Amino acid sequence: MRSRSLRYIPRRPTRHPIRLACQVVRERDFKLVSNEILEVSEGGILVRPNIRLLTGEDVLVSFMAPFSRTFIDAEGSVARILHGRRMGDGGPALGIAFSDIDEVSRALLRRQLDDLPTRMPQRRMMS
Repeated sequence: MRSRSLRYIPRRPTRHPIRLACQVVRERDFKLVSNEILEVSEGGILVRPNIRLLTGEDVLVSFMAPFSRTFIDAEGSVARILHGRRMGDGGPALGIAFSDIDEVSRALLRRQLDDLPTRMPQRRMMS
């Protein structure tokens, strides 16, 4: 009889749709990339871009935690680029994955996101 290994597979952080003001700047020239958050998760954010970026570019992120007056500062990189061409897309967006965020800020963000509704998965339209 063959036994299956029971190893821990971490779940993807849940995303929460919320509009927040932010400042996302490109690290190499400090050019403003975005000033509006569309979705937040413990592992990153989805923002509406002002300029074009490439996947993998490093950015600095600063925003106020939901329902709080505490700012969260983090370093991240562009993990995904949504061009907004698909039906149901709300326009272009950038997915930014946090690479360096302190534990206090992460715990605050985790606590504040518990009170927000989660984003329902979208069904893909068959074409």
